Amino acid sequence: MIKTISKIIKQLSSEPKKLFLIDSIGALTTAFLLFVVLRNINEYFGMPERILTYLSVIGVCFCIYSTTCFFVIKANWTPFIKGISIANLLYCILTIGLIIFYHPQLTTIGIAYFLGEIAIICGLVYIELNVATEINKSRIGNNTND
Repeated sequence: MIKTISKIIKQLSSEPKKLFLIDSIGALTTAFLLFVVLRNINEYFGMPERILTYLSVIGVCFCIYSTTCFFVIKANWTPFIKGISIANLLYCILTIGLIIFYHPQLTTIGIAYFLGEIAIICGLVYIELNVATEINKSRIGNNTND
């Protein structure tokens, strides 16, 4: 597992543009699931519909950011990768807070969904931060060879 993650980090470090594509697809998927799926079968999850709407809007904003980075950024990827990783981490913290606050009305499936989402996003954050570190290392290594 660690070897696989290391390979992913190494590959994305050489093609950071793909990281933004992955992030934008993930954010769009989150927004779709929250707004279209969970809101329509909310009795199985328990999170208030307006909260699901707010979370889906955040997902759309993250999707727009990552898509914009994918198409516009040509160099100096690190600050933009760090930006989305911090935003993703804050989203996870917000979601944990919402799980705690709405715990009495959440179903077991609802708690499992949100914890699963947090786990996936935290995995992505780990990869994003390590990719940013690898890019910085390679850039510093290339500068010392000049």
